[in-house]
Amino acid sequence: MNILLHICCAPCEIYPVEILRKTGHTIAGFFYNPNIHPYSEYLKRKEEAEKYSREVDLNVIGGEYDIEGYLEYIIDSESLKDRCPVCWWYRMRRAAQFARENGFDAFTTTLLGSPYQDHEVVRNICEEVAKEAEIKFHYEDFRVGFREAHDKAKAKGIYCQNYCGCLFSEKERIEAKEEKKKKRNS
Repeated sequence: MNILLHICCAPCEIYPVEILRKTGHTIAGFFYNPNIHPYSEYLKRKEEAEKYSREVDLNVIGGEYDIEGYLEYIIDSESLKDRCPVCWWYRMRRAAQFARENGFDAFTTTLLGSPYQDHEVVRNICEEVAKEAEIKFHYEDFRVGFREAHDKAKAKGIYCQNYCGCLFSEKERIEAKEEKKKKRNS
């Protein structure tokens, strides 16, 4: 199949690219992540994904950085329980739509490789948006290659971020760090 691979970041891109090619699929990448904040972080992750893609000869299309649309979409979903699925819906709808508009047979996402995401929720969202967009969703559990891919990324000097990218997760990461610091100093 000709598959559009939604890419969240370079480290998470490694294993899906390897396995999809190994199983005979033709793939192109789609970097669409208006959730990433600040903009400098977005540019860093985009640059790393593009750099790795050039290294493995993968065509990557960059979606627009529509932070305004993203923020409008998630404004009512500030709880962790709701916020992440709403973000996944937003990005996967765009990936499915782009895949259909550009003649791909199916789409998939590197989000299926992260042990930090709710895998079943991501899968269900992708299946729903595939129906809406009238395109196939290629499901594969990429988590099996997560650790090895991240080890490869580190060995290659690829930037490995420490939060999902949204301003809410950045805030939570900083608050957790500050809380640990307070406990150490108590």
